[in-house]
Amino acid sequence: MFGEVPPLNPPPSASARGPMTSNDVDAQLTTTARGTTAGASEEPRWLDAEQQRLWRAYLDGTVRFIESLGRDHEERSDVSLNEYELLVRLSESPDHTLRMSALADGLARSRSRVTHTVARMEARGLVRRSASTGDRRGVNCEMTAEGYRVLVASAPAHVAAVRRFMVDVLTPEQFRALGEAMAAVAEACKADRDS
Repeated sequence: MFGEVPPLNPPPSASARGPMTSNDVDAQLTTTARGTTAGASEEPRWLDAEQQRLWRAYLDGTVRFIESLGRDHEERSDVSLNEYELLVRLSESPDHTLRMSALADGLARSRSRVTHTVARMEARGLVRRSASTGDRRGVNCEMTAEGYRVLVASAPAHVAAVRRFMVDVLTPEQFRALGEAMAAVAEACKADRDS
């Protein structure tokens, strides 16, 4: 899906060729995307066969990696993967504190989603919220001593899973290329969001 070359002719109806397949869904999605993402006189730059193969491999690998990492956290840690990432961000900040808006931006998540996550963690004593000094509209999130303890206890299993599912699977050159590529993607997405 998303970026595949659409069929030159519309696919036959389901009644003429049997049940709809995933390829039909992809074709419909890309045909719809063609009408919404390109101007009337602009021809979309469809992906060629090799680009499609790499794109789908990226999607499959990303989904499976995040699912495996999340499952490992559920089995071996006292915090979910999302909660662990939040604690890491706080641990790397001065006084283990960040404004909620900065925390959401750093995690690339909506403020409402981060607020819900923080509320759950606050109820467990892992973080606490307070008004920002000199700005009553701002809210800070601070990691507690218990939050730091849980982070330290969870780190070994987290790192082992990252190695098992990614670092040790790739060559050093592949891992470096992956990091550089995703940094470029992140910058492009940030620039588009801020434009």
